Amino acid sequence: MAIFGLSHTVNTKVGDDYVRGVSGGERKRVSIAELTLSGAPVACWDNSTRGLDSATALEFTQALRVGADVMGGTYAVAIYQASQAIYDIFDKAIVPRTPREFEEYWRQSQAFKDMQAEIEESENTYPIGSSALTELREARQQAQAKHVRPKSPYTISIAMQVKLIMSLIIGSLFFDTPQVTSSFFSKGSVLFFAILLNALLSVSEINTLYAQRPIVSKHVSFAFYYAWVEALAGIVSDVPIKFVISTVFNVIIYFLGDLRREPGNFFIFFLFTFVTTLTMSAIFRTLAAATKTISQALAFAGVMVLAIVVYTGFTIQRSYMHPWFKWISWINPVAYAFEAILVNEVHNQRYPCADIVPPYGQGNNFQCPVAGAVAGETSVSGDAWVESQYGYKYTHLWRNLGFIFAFQVFFYVLYLFATQMNTDLGSSAEFLVFRRGNVPKYMLEEKDEENGEIARPGDVDVAAPQDTANGEDKTDILPPQTEIFTWRNVVYDITIKGEPRRLLDHVSGWVRPGTLTALMGVSGAGKTTLLDALAQRISVGVITGDMFVNGKPLDPSFQRKTGYCQQQDLHLETTTVREALRFSAMLRQPMTVSKAEKYAFVEGVIKMLNMEDFAEAVVGSPGEGLNVEQRKLLTIGVELAAKPQLLLFLDEPTSGLDSQSSWAIVTFLRKLANNGQAVLSTIHQPSAILFQEFDRLLFLAKGGRTVYFGDIGENCETLLKYFSDHGAEPCGPDENPAEYMLNVVGAGPSGKSTQDWPEVWNASPQPRKF
Repeated sequence: MAIFGLSHTVNTKVGDDYVRGVSGGERKRVSIAELTLSGAPVACWDNSTRGLDSATALEFTQALRVGADVMGGTYAVAIYQASQAIYDIFDKAIVPRTPREFEEYWRQSQAFKDMQAEIEESENTYPIGSSALTELREARQQAQAKHVRPKSPYTISIAMQVKLIMSLIIGSLFFDTPQVTSSFFSKGSVLFFAILLNALLSVSEINTLYAQRPIVSKHVSFAFYYAWVEALAGIVSDVPIKFVISTVFNVIIYFLGDLRREPGNFFIFFLFTFVTTLTMSAIFRTLAAATKTISQALAFAGVMVLAIVVYTGFTIQRSYMHPWFKWISWINPVAYAFEAILVNEVHNQRYPCADIVPPYGQGNNFQCPVAGAVAGETSVSGDAWVESQYGYKYTHLWRNLGFIFAFQVFFYVLYLFATQMNTDLGSSAEFLVFRRGNVPKYMLEEKDEENGEIARPGDVDVAAPQDTANGEDKTDILPPQTEIFTWRNVVYDITIKGEPRRLLDHVSGWVRPGTLTALMGVSGAGKTTLLDALAQRISVGVITGDMFVNGKPLDPSFQRKTGYCQQQDLHLETTTVREALRFSAMLRQPMTVSKAEKYAFVEGVIKMLNMEDFAEAVVGSPGEGLNVEQRKLLTIGVELAAKPQLLLFLDEPTSGLDSQSSWAIVTFLRKLANNGQAVLSTIHQPSAILFQEFDRLLFLAKGGRTVYFGDIGENCETLLKYFSDHGAEPCGPDENPAEYMLNVVGAGPSGKSTQDWPEVWNASPQPRKF
């Protein structure tokens, strides 16, 4: 954790798209550290520097260099927007353009011939079928414990691991031990809903398991553990939670429903409801593990829930069920549980008659109008009623418990097996998905020149925003802005595990129309937090400070006047690009604007962002839908479709993009600013040419403290002069100003600075000027 600068986040949740946790850069470092701990001799890193600042990205690459040199590891790294210092660390670089072009050039190059020579030399040194492989296998087997499969990636067996853990647990138990001696339908309804709600409590586990599947798949590929072991751990760890939830629910419904208040009957009721909860959990878990997509699992679950409800035996008694479907009740564990708790409730009980027929009868000439009644008796036996009405018997009580346990064991074993066999998430290749009849004509007509095949949608290059051939500026469809947004002494405090923590510390600044302002800082400095605070998107913690628009406090319409592009590209998977933009325009533009005008504006946004080629493409999921660049363009387009009247916030708009796409995005933002739009954007690892496109910089250090706020200047002269005037070494002629600035303040997990630059800023005359 110290190497990757994560020591300060040891008690912080990692978080996700919906749960606030560590910053984007810190989350990326968690993923990197996780793979590093796997100790893999061959590792592939797919854009692992995405979301990291330049200094941390450099240190990460240096760590890979050390791993390759010391451990003899082989690392293949796909990297975007890398500095020259990062490129210099690598032994070899591959810069593909198109797959076929690259292959042809590669096979004709001297590097390909050298590689073939290296392969031939290696094969001569270590020929296939030589003793080296046998020696390696023997060494591997000697390192493994007994009873471990030869192909197993683990050194000791699962049984041995269990024995090791159990020995620690049992040993701790006896550590330092002192040597001393120390009413019918209503009741049926209550019981039916009680058992049904307990049974269906676990449907939500399908979503949970699918959310965890990518992580489990990654860990299995790292050989951290078997997939079934993680599934078994999940079963065991969920039992206490289910027990607490079941206790709270069943105690309330049992006594509030005025059920039989005897200890034995209560605990039998609780036993069956809890065991049924576990059994249905096993069934739904098996359903999730045996399917490939969450849509499949939820579809099967919906049909299953309907069958469980209808064929439990309460809504339709078994004697009234259609013979074709009656078998469902015999494989329904909820039906067995309902029978058990119902006979448990009425066994050895007699219920006085509420009405008799006829009401004036004498002797044996009257009877209760309910099933199981005997002529001439003023009460009804519960056992007779339940047998006559439902065909249930008390002698089936413990038999049914055995059936439920058998269902539980069967589905748990099936769940573990399905989990182990169904961990592969499939190919990660990306391709566009279009609805039937909406594939662009050029894709259908475009033939491969060599073999005549139709080009796949995923093979089509999608241009990022750029100038048209005739030089037309397409950003003029946006309304010009005239209002200035300012903030002063913004402080954000939050409590984590009972301890206060300050994430923003007296941050001030402003954004005016026609300017492009960059928000930079080390990973975890609070860049996204500041954007959230300024955009009024934080709902926890305490925010103090002043925010104004043209010198006036913010009004309730502030959020409606701004656009916010999140770092995570969150979109509805089933919509098309055009539908997503139209949805944003229809809901967020004023009602006074006609539908035709809104749709026309959306078409302008599509042209402005050069998204015509995939406007009818379905958003989809990563790998089956829009790629990273296209999703980022859609995120920006959704906010532009709302016609922000004041300001456009962007969180990491270039993160994960290659240099060309990043340049296109930044130049597009530059054109927006030139058209009068106010833009505030966080940015990581900007190249010198990208950095110079910005007008002003707000730079934060760790703890959300300001290091610099002001103009960047032509060729970054104003910014560089500030640092050199305050004791920093001058920036070299070939050095990237953005990286220079990060190095000066000691960015990176192991970075150090000779000065407290936030204090230098507070003591300088610049803060007092504004």
